[in-house]
Amino acid sequence: MSTATISLWIMAILYIIAGINHFVMPRFYEKIIPPFLGNKQMINWLSGAAEIILGVLLLIPEYTSFAAWGIMALLIVVFPANIYHFMKGWQKKKLVWVLALRLPLQFVLVWWAYSFT
Repeated sequence: MSTATISLWIMAILYIIAGINHFVMPRFYEKIIPPFLGNKQMINWLSGAAEIILGVLLLIPEYTSFAAWGIMALLIVVFPANIYHFMKGWQKKKLVWVLALRLPLQFVLVWWAYSFT
């Protein structure tokens, strides 16, 4: 198995697990969704479902590129929630360094997904 195939499987599994986690631990995700976006439960469900679907599609060769573009779009769309989460952590002085590391990690995740387009 090639390094690219292993990387693809790891990415797919991570997104599928992360998507499932949106339904298993919804409160965690809902509390980092900025209030101005509205229905936090629906946003959480949609983003969780998108992660699961895109993770599965990554593993279907005909849809790998489509899924990678979808993941990049999702990562860009949810970036404001990561900023909001960081700002809340900064105010509460909780996990600031972890949340600060999460912000540039988003760009690494976009690059990783781009490698499968």
